Amino acid sequence: MSNEADISRVKVKFILENLGEADGELVRFLAPRTVDTIVRKLPVEGRAALWKEEVYFEIPIKMGEEKAKPTVETGTIAFWPMGSALCIFYGKSQPYSPVSILGKITSNLELFRQVKSGATIRVQLQNA
Repeated sequence: MSNEADISRVKVKFILENLGEADGELVRFLAPRTVDTIVRKLPVEGRAALWKEEVYFEIPIKMGEEKAKPTVETGTIAFWPMGSALCIFYGKSQPYSPVSILGKITSNLELFRQVKSGATIRVQLQNA
């Protein structure tokens, strides 16, 4: 059943405390080492922090930049090496410092607008 697309794209689910769930996909070729490291650690959970139009939370992964970019598109899922954090950019804001792009949110991106600082966010594989 597994084909090339399944291997290169990993479907994940974000569970936002008191808000619901958002789906996303991590795309291996964007940052293969970072995506693989995160996928192996799933599920991960953290407390939300807010910066401009971005929600981020620390995860137990220490990695350097991988194909890091100073700008992102709305809906981007990224890893911020400086803060060991997973970031979701739900609006027009740009990262504080370069981030490794991991993929994008595929449903319910607007939920991230309502995340409160300190709320728990859990990320797991979609079929988990």
